[in-house]
Amino acid sequence: MDSLAAVSQDVVACRACPRLVAWREQVGEEKRAAYRDEDYWARPVPGFGDPAARLVVVGLAPAAHGANRTGRMFTGDRSGDFLYAALHRAGYANQPTSVSRDDGLELDGAWITAPVRCAPPANKPTTDERDRCRPFLDRELALLADASVFLVLGAFGYQGLAGYLGLRPRPAFGHGVEVPLADGRTILCSYHVSQQNTFTGKLTPAMLDAVLARARELTG
Repeated sequence: MDSLAAVSQDVVACRACPRLVAWREQVGEEKRAAYRDEDYWARPVPGFGDPAARLVVVGLAPAAHGANRTGRMFTGDRSGDFLYAALHRAGYANQPTSVSRDDGLELDGAWITAPVRCAPPANKPTTDERDRCRPFLDRELALLADASVFLVLGAFGYQGLAGYLGLRPRPAFGHGVEVPLADGRTILCSYHVSQQNTFTGKLTPAMLDAVLARARELTG
């Protein structure tokens, strides 16, 4: 039988996309000056969180010097700082920061994943790369049997999730958009927690808090 542990093992071992393999490993060798003494993960990044999660957060892909360095989703960069602080305020995380795989962070009722598991150049995976990675997301979501709310961060994650759920027609993406599904589950949409959005105020803490509060209402 499949398991989340088996999915994680298969994710970490994957070398299906030559462009992404080359980039993630190049970044891990060249490093950013601030992290020159660290060993980069430089492999695909598995999902993270509570296997009994009722909320599933779907991002885009690992950041080159964030999750690609630390080996955990949204860990070690400003996007993760923004997201985990919000999850902590909403009661889904035991602490507001996420800096490494062994920093004690635990999620309660939430799971974090992405349609693409390797850091892409310029943070832009191709559609073909997303499609090659899709079986991991399909398996993972099938195993998260208690999930009733999917929070997508950005349009790319929304498209990937809609493909898994067979959502047709697909309502246009926008922050705060809520998509009820025929089986009683719900998709919630938020702008991505990228620095481009959070530094410019396109996405504020209050905006993300409101979406997470709605997730709490829907999951009970």
